[in-house]
Amino acid sequence: MLQDFRGLVQFISAERGLMLFMISVGTAFLTLQSLAWFQAVFLGSIVFCGWSGLDALNNFYDVDLDVISDPSRANYTRKLGKLGLLIAIGFAALSLGLGAFTLMPLVVLFIMVGILFGVLYSVPPLRLKQTVGKPLVNFTVGAIPVLIVSAFSNSFSVNVVALVFLIGATTAVNSLWEDLADFDSDFNSGAKTVPIVLGLRKGLFLTLAMGYGLIPLMVLVGVLFQLHLIYYFILSALTLFVSLRLVQKRRNLFGNKAGTKELLELGHVLAKDFVVVAIVQTLSLMFSSYLTISHILPM
Repeated sequence: MLQDFRGLVQFISAERGLMLFMISVGTAFLTLQSLAWFQAVFLGSIVFCGWSGLDALNNFYDVDLDVISDPSRANYTRKLGKLGLLIAIGFAALSLGLGAFTLMPLVVLFIMVGILFGVLYSVPPLRLKQTVGKPLVNFTVGAIPVLIVSAFSNSFSVNVVALVFLIGATTAVNSLWEDLADFDSDFNSGAKTVPIVLGLRKGLFLTLAMGYGLIPLMVLVGVLFQLHLIYYFILSALTLFVSLRLVQKRRNLFGNKAGTKELLELGHVLAKDFVVVAIVQTLSLMFSSYLTISHILPM
């Protein structure tokens, strides 16, 4: 039973759903300007269900690619068979149902837009995840949850727009890291992702540049929402962590003998690091939002 639970967690990519849940909770605190836990958790649940369903849909159609990149998930997906598709539809339907419960058309509209992009991303024949447009579609993965919360709280200020761009850009960059980690399977399947079109080295440099480019936007969001100093401390620590990793692996990136094997190794390492960074940063955003609104600790 525990093995089946682990398989389901992998199948719905629960870690991404939890990150989006935390983002939604933090956004709810900031836009409602109160510790409205019920509303925050409710909105987070809408987002978690919706994007867990879309990740399940993606993994259902990715089963052949996952044989190379994630064999354990591929085995569980094949074990599920068509039940996997029903699970994906069930999660998405639950998200829509919870959204309808708010009686707010704009909330439901944003959920529907998110589901639409998820289908275009994963389902043949379009399968935008196998094109250079993948980061743009993944932008919506982060942006739309913030828009759902903003629609609920009727808050579309400059602060919220900046947060939409930050979270959207973060998920777009995350998709580039995923492409680097999945370079071999994507190349063998004929996908035209950014690292394949640009080349592995250029794709790696582009991803690093975009990752560091998020830092000023993160600082801007912190200033606009007057987030607690802990937010900046964690951001600095994460930046130092990634920078030290690059120094540690500098030969893989800048060495004269750095070839495809070394670049692939670096891509895999940094992709795993970015998952950790993204989880910590989203947790930091939620916690800092809580501290900002609650005034428990001095700024």
